[in-house]
Amino acid sequence: MVILYNIGIFIYSLLIRIASLFNRKAHLFVKGRKNWQSQLKAKIDTGKRYTWFHCASLGEFEQCRPVLEEVKLKLPEKPILLTFFSPSGYEIRKNYPHADVVCYLPVDTKRNVKKFLDIVNPETALFIKYEFWYHYITEVKKRGIPLYSVSAIFREGQHFFKPHLLGKWYRRSLKAFSHFFVQNQKSAELLAKIGISNYTITGDTRFDRVAAIASSAKSFPVINEFKVESQLIIIGSSWKPDEELITRFINNHKGNTKFIIAPHEVSENNINRIQQSLTAPSVRFSQKDEINIVNNMVLVIDSIGILSSLYQYGDIAYIGGGFGVGIHNILEAATYGIPVVFGPNYTKFDEACNLIAEGGAFSINSYKELGSIFEGFLNNKGRMKEAGKSSLKFIEKNLGATPIIIKKVFNI
Repeated sequence: MVILYNIGIFIYSLLIRIASLFNRKAHLFVKGRKNWQSQLKAKIDTGKRYTWFHCASLGEFEQCRPVLEEVKLKLPEKPILLTFFSPSGYEIRKNYPHADVVCYLPVDTKRNVKKFLDIVNPETALFIKYEFWYHYITEVKKRGIPLYSVSAIFREGQHFFKPHLLGKWYRRSLKAFSHFFVQNQKSAELLAKIGISNYTITGDTRFDRVAAIASSAKSFPVINEFKVESQLIIIGSSWKPDEELITRFINNHKGNTKFIIAPHEVSENNINRIQQSLTAPSVRFSQKDEINIVNNMVLVIDSIGILSSLYQYGDIAYIGGGFGVGIHNILEAATYGIPVVFGPNYTKFDEACNLIAEGGAFSINSYKELGSIFEGFLNNKGRMKEAGKSSLKFIEKNLGATPIIIKKVFNI
């Protein structure tokens, strides 16, 4: 099985190198790992033992962040190494101030892993959610380094739980972990089914993260000027299929409502496309002033990093991605006590399924359903407020994963 795994890693690396010739993300993946040993040696203090956090990408980083920042606060003497697999995580967080070293994770070959661990010599390793790299896990175990899985979530269809030889081989990786901090009861049951008992059900650390964001949200007085006495719908992390429905609704809507569109892609071409699809008056965030912002119905966000704070001004949130591979972060909006709406591809996200069950979230499949949900809330403020209360209650009852993890791993 190891030979087949190594062949798979080799083929993946080869395909990435080929793709890097014409794909920007693949190019960053390859470029970021060039001369990784010399770059890492230049950053690492060999006289120290690092606490190593590894995330696949940006979403996992948000799960990692509350734990990492609590470690930095409570144990400031501990140096922290933060690694990413994907450019979409590393390129945005490469200057993250709470980690002493931030770098790409070298590709999972036996040779790379040994050299990486020889340089870093971590004291503790925490892998976030889905990260299960065979050679890293095996070598970390061999060296006696405690290895934890944080905010892990398991599903019955995963290889770990299959009865065949491949499933048995994958299960060996799981048994190398010192402890699992799982998000839900189902994950715990699946681990127990294959003889793994070293787990704690903590929930998702992202709840702690979004609560922290809300408590220190940036203030944007200009949004109050834009909103005035209107109700405000915020469209966050939208993609083209979401925007086609949203802009159609905006163009047909006659009520006293304003809209903020914060697309996932903020390129010039995409911002232009969104504005051109609107018949309602719109203005970009970068081009606003006190006069023109009041006279526009739609504010288009053409920058990144402010969406999580903008939700505090909303009455309803629509979260994008549900007409593609899956929805973006709904918790950032729910923590402000507003109803959340998204497309049909949400079933792999426990928080979405649970928030729907709690009455704080709503899924739509079509323009007609979108209009029905939006108009239903806009015309019935009592119903809107009740759904918002359900969102906030859902966040509040799921807080607390971070201190459980900190106590178990670091004994504080």
